[in-house]
Amino acid sequence: MHASVFKQALITLLCLMLVPAPALAGNPTSDTPWKARILDATLNAVETKEAVSIAAVPMNGPGLSQFINADQSMSPGSIMKLITTFAALETLGPAHHWETRFLTDGRMVGNALHGNLYVTLSGDPRLGQERLWSVMRELHGMGIRTINGDLVLDGQVFQLPDGLPAFDDKGDNPYAPFLVQPSPYLTNFNLFHFQVRADERGTHAWSSPSVDAVRINNQVTATGDGPCPARHHFDWTTDFNADNTVTVTVEGELPKGCRTTSYQSLLAPEHYTAALIRSIWKDLGGRFTGISRTGKTPEDARLVMTTRSKDLVSMVRDINKWSNNVMARQLLLVIGAAHRQPEDDDDREAGIRVVHEWLASRDIDTRGVVIDNGAGLSRESRISARQGARILEAAWHSPFGADLIASMPLIATDGTMAQRLRDTALKGKGRIKTGYLRNVRSIAGFTRDENNTTWAVIGMVNHAPAWNGQALLDKVLYSLYHKPPSATTLSRAE
Repeated sequence: MHASVFKQALITLLCLMLVPAPALAGNPTSDTPWKARILDATLNAVETKEAVSIAAVPMNGPGLSQFINADQSMSPGSIMKLITTFAALETLGPAHHWETRFLTDGRMVGNALHGNLYVTLSGDPRLGQERLWSVMRELHGMGIRTINGDLVLDGQVFQLPDGLPAFDDKGDNPYAPFLVQPSPYLTNFNLFHFQVRADERGTHAWSSPSVDAVRINNQVTATGDGPCPARHHFDWTTDFNADNTVTVTVEGELPKGCRTTSYQSLLAPEHYTAALIRSIWKDLGGRFTGISRTGKTPEDARLVMTTRSKDLVSMVRDINKWSNNVMARQLLLVIGAAHRQPEDDDDREAGIRVVHEWLASRDIDTRGVVIDNGAGLSRESRISARQGARILEAAWHSPFGADLIASMPLIATDGTMAQRLRDTALKGKGRIKTGYLRNVRSIAGFTRDENNTTWAVIGMVNHAPAWNGQALLDKVLYSLYHKPPSATTLSRAE
């Protein structure tokens, strides 16, 4: 072959090798840069490119980092919980736990405790009805039946002189579980679980816990056999009475064999916790002769019982899998209280300071980052996708990164990702924390592509309305899996 002909053939062959195979097959979109595909999808979903902020960075394989409006400050929604939980793992330690102590200033004689029962609370984000029952059952097992004194709740663990910032976007239910605020007196998420069931006798309603201060006015009628209706078919109304009781009225129709439920937060945390402990003690056959109140535990009080929480790793999993707002907000207060300085007089603000200092120690630019309450249940919280990606990269290399990553929902498998991207190749191949507020949708976490490269990805949609944002962010994950940005697809980073 003539040298010039051979040279031309070689050049042609090299050019063909640089063209992706799908393009040779006639697919006109396969060589479209990844960023361009996502921007086109953004215009279709929310009509403006400025509505998104996205960053995708390969962690352990080939690929080109991608940034779309990555330095734009955005409202993150619940992906803010990843910052709070990661900070807690590194500043408190994964084995951190909480102890709730029961003490007395009296003495035990026969089957009676003569003195007050003090409950010293520790800010435990997940002190529930089951553990309180267990510890009160221990007192019952010691032979005590009567407590001749007051029930005193000690909530000195937090300093909150100015209270907490309100979140006013309450929708149509100001008593909804996602609105429960953190408190030194928090137990059982401060929730009542109301249930109504229909059978051949009619309908029956009850609550857990069952306390004297909350009454149910059951107006649900039983009907014949039929499909069980959704919860939105029932009307729940709440009346706060002059005698400090609450009446919950429920109306609707319920076929036999069906039930409906509702979770509501109706009492101040200190009143709820006192009522819960009294209800448990009453169910065990015990009684108090005194009142319920808040106060400080005397220094000479004697320890009677203790209940210990699970470790922080378990708490982080509960927070991130199901996006538990009150636990995340409580955790920020715990961080603040644990690292309180002499000049600190507010544990929320101290917690925010500690998280900012921790981020800076990780060489993460915190300019423009607004944490507010640690849960993302806020119109004030802000972060950029680039900052979020840097935090995810830090988690990837952290000794506690595995604990954080394992706490995130698995795609199409569990938590808040259970129903997303089902029947796709991504099932179980990514761990993604989701965020949802009015006019806000977001994702953050780690996902794989078809070459088994893991990507740190964060995406935020801020737009009115944002209801198409979820599908857009699912497309980001889907596109990262099937057509990951790399040099062979001519993608370019910002």
